[in-house]
Amino acid sequence: MSELGVAIGSAEDYAPITQAAAERIEVRFGRDALLRRILASADLAAIAAVALVMVVAADGAHVPLMILLSAPVWIVIAKLLGLYDQDQKSMRHLTVDELPRIVVWAFIGATFRSIVTLPFPSLAIDATDRLVVLGSSIVFAFAFRATGRALWRRFTPPERVLIVGDGPTADAVVRKLELFPDLHAEIEGQLASCADLRDRLDDLDGVDRIVLASGELDDELLDYLLPICRLRAVKLTIVPPTRGVFGTATHLGHVADMPLLDYNTWDISQFTLVLKRSFDVAFAAVALIVAAPLFALIALAIVLDDGMPVLFRQVRAGEGGRPFSMLKFRTMVKDAEALLPELVVFDELDHPMFKLRTDPRVTRVGSLLRRTSLDELPQLVNVLRGEMSIVGPRPEQLDLVERYQPEHAFRLKVRPGITGPMQVFGRGELRFEERLAVEREYIENLSLARDARILLLTMPVVFGRRGAF
Repeated sequence: MSELGVAIGSAEDYAPITQAAAERIEVRFGRDALLRRILASADLAAIAAVALVMVVAADGAHVPLMILLSAPVWIVIAKLLGLYDQDQKSMRHLTVDELPRIVVWAFIGATFRSIVTLPFPSLAIDATDRLVVLGSSIVFAFAFRATGRALWRRFTPPERVLIVGDGPTADAVVRKLELFPDLHAEIEGQLASCADLRDRLDDLDGVDRIVLASGELDDELLDYLLPICRLRAVKLTIVPPTRGVFGTATHLGHVADMPLLDYNTWDISQFTLVLKRSFDVAFAAVALIVAAPLFALIALAIVLDDGMPVLFRQVRAGEGGRPFSMLKFRTMVKDAEALLPELVVFDELDHPMFKLRTDPRVTRVGSLLRRTSLDELPQLVNVLRGEMSIVGPRPEQLDLVERYQPEHAFRLKVRPGITGPMQVFGRGELRFEERLAVEREYIENLSLARDARILLLTMPVVFGRRGAF
C-alpha cells in the first residue's frame, strides 16, 4: 500500500494507509461485490422463474430447457447494459431507475433465444410464447432485483458518510439522509470546511463516502482530494455549491472534455400531454373496475363506523388554479370542516400548507384508510372527469392557494395528481420548501417515463406507511 501511495503522491501530500484503513477498504469492496453477486443471482432466479412459467405456457419441454441453457448469455447481456455496476456509481440507485434497461435486457434475451433456434424449426416458439417470455422476464427480474437490494440493505452495515461543509447545503444533505432510508447510509461525522478536511485526513480511514456540501469547492481542492479518495477507495459525492444555478431543469452533457449544462426552457410537447391524458383515462377506467369490490367494502366499513355519508367532497385548486370538487372516502367526523378553524388558523401559518400529525377529527376506519392511502381511490373519478391526473402535484385547498406567493404558482401549471413527487419523496414529513422543490423538479422534467417511475415508487411508500398521517 505504501508503494502505491508514493506512486500517486508524496508523503507530504497523503497520509500513509494504516492497517485499519486497509481493512476498511476490503470491507467497502466486499459490500459492492456482494451486491453485484446478489443482483446476478436475482437475474438467474428470474430466468429460472421464466422457465417454470414456460413449463405451463409452452407446448414443448424444450422451451424451458433452452431458456435455462441461455442463462449465461442473459447474464453477459445484463453486464453489458450496466445492470451490475450502477449502484456503486451513485449515492442513490433504485431498481425502478433501471427499469428501461431491464426491458432492453429482456427484449435482447428473448430475441437471442429466438435467433439461435432459427436453423431448427422444431425448437421455435410462437409469438404468444415470445411475449410470455418477454413479459415474465421483465416482471421477475424487477421483483427479484428489488428484493435482492432490500435484503442487501437488511444484512449489510450502512455506508459511513463524512459531510464536509455547514450551512443550508450541508443541512439539506442531512435532511435527505433522514428522508430516504434506502440510501443505506449513516453520518459518521461532519467537518465545517474543506480546510478542516485537509488537516484531518486520518478521519477518512473510518468513512466510506465523503459528501462535499461546501461553497469552497474549486479545481485545486478536487485535484487534491480525488487521488486521496482513489487511494483509500472512499467514494466522493459533491453537492454543487450554487444549487440555484444548477436548478432541477438541467442536463449534463459533454463536448470532448468540456462539460455543458443545458437548461430545459421549452414547453411540454402536446404529444406528451395527449399520451399522458390517454394513460390517465385508461388507468383510471381499469382501476375503477378492478377496485369496485374494494370500494364496496370500504363504504360498508365507513357506514358501520360513523354512518353516512361515505364520500367527502372538498373544493381544491386544479390546473391553472381552477376550482374543482375533489372526492375522497370520508376519514373524518361529519362536521370536520366546521371544526377546522379550531385546529388551524390559516392567517397564522408560516407557509400555505398544513398537515396535522394527530388530527382529532379522524375516525377509526379513517385512520386506517389514511395510512394505506385508500381514501384517495375515489379520485379516479376526478381523473376520468379531466380534473386530475394519476401523477402530479397534490391539489391544495383554495384558502391556501390564495395565500401563495408568485414563486409558488408554478405548481398550478399542470393537473394535480392522485400520487406524485410529494408522496414518494417524503409525504407528510416534507417541509413546505422541500415539497415545492420536488414538485418543481417534476414539472420542469415532466415525461411519461417519470410518471411511470413515480407510480412504481408509490407502492413501497404506501406499504411502508412512512410520513402517512
